[in-house]
Amino acid sequence: MAAPQQVRAVPLARALRLRARASAAPAKSTETSRRALLGLTEPDLRQLAVDLGQQGYRGKQLHDLVYKNRAKQIEEFAYVPKVFREALVGAGWSVGRSPVHHAVTATDGTTKILLKLEDNRLVETVGIPVDDRGTPRLTACVSSQVGCPLRCSFCATGKGGFARNLKGHEIVEQVLAIEESFKQRVTNVVFMGMGEPMLNLKAVLEAHTCLNKELKIGQRMMTISTVGVPNTINKLATHKLQSTLAVSLHAPNQTLRETIVPSAKSYPLEALMDDCKNYFLETGRRVSFEYTLLAGINDDKAHAEELAALLHACGGGYHVNLIPYNPVEGSEYKRPYRKAIQAFVDGLESRKITVSVRQTRGLDANAACGQLRNEFQKNPLLESSMPLEPNQLTKSSTPSEPSLVAA
Repeated sequence: MAAPQQVRAVPLARALRLRARASAAPAKSTETSRRALLGLTEPDLRQLAVDLGQQGYRGKQLHDLVYKNRAKQIEEFAYVPKVFREALVGAGWSVGRSPVHHAVTATDGTTKILLKLEDNRLVETVGIPVDDRGTPRLTACVSSQVGCPLRCSFCATGKGGFARNLKGHEIVEQVLAIEESFKQRVTNVVFMGMGEPMLNLKAVLEAHTCLNKELKIGQRMMTISTVGVPNTINKLATHKLQSTLAVSLHAPNQTLRETIVPSAKSYPLEALMDDCKNYFLETGRRVSFEYTLLAGINDDKAHAEELAALLHACGGGYHVNLIPYNPVEGSEYKRPYRKAIQAFVDGLESRKITVSVRQTRGLDANAACGQLRNEFQKNPLLESSMPLEPNQLTKSSTPSEPSLVAA
């Protein structure tokens, strides 16, 4: 079967320029340039208190209000002196929390939330509840960008365009929104939502540190996903995180990968695999490879054999996470049959490659990355667009195009 007509790709070099431009663009108003308390450490907050003429212990109060009480506005800082609250607001500080604009819950409990950011952009985050042998687990799938400039051919996010990078606190607040929706603690975080984390690595690392140090989510409970951006995997390796690196591979050879992941033209598969091997040697952490199975495109048994050979040539011992594709609106790709999926699994396992098949979640909640956001926005919302209150989260009543989220 021939590959379907490709979406016009944004070359990786242009994507990097878009990222730089978005990061350097001046704020359009004081509203979008406010500084956030969310993301700051207790020492940071103590110093802020001193800088604003307060005693250091007031910073500890701020820390408790932001991370324990989960206050969303400085006006909610009940036991902080009014003069201090006014000084914070006057100096341009906010808590750094955004209202829920829309939310939908699938019948399996998966919940997707759209947060309305200060510049009226919408960003997605997904909560995925799992009962792991009697132990409840809640995974937050967080976005790192508003949209994505890489435009992988099967991905809904790229179809909605790219607006800007998220700030560190805008990533952290997604986890808090999931916790509030489920009324339970998030145990796992995957950076697999909208955007390419490696194109916003500074903010991703800031969020990772805050989630680990302030929200007490273990590093090994977090996964950072990437389709591959030159030089960034080696840069990430220098931080020696205990988190999992997941590389979105989707093809066992360079020619096929370029048709699925257009940015691969700027990052040859051989170089990507070398960087993955060096990452393992530098960190001691096994790399996980994401592989979306597209019917008639990359799901043949011969592809499994070629993928196994590729991984063994890179040193072996890697894990492959297979993702059976679920179509999104406007895509010509199809989901493979179960028989084809199992044959692919068998092809890998017979060659000593550890493999798992990701469970499909949120089928009736527009759960593919970027799909729900695309229904609501490709341009900033008007000021009159009212956000939902937390008690207005809605259940999905009509099935949408079946889609896939990370599990």
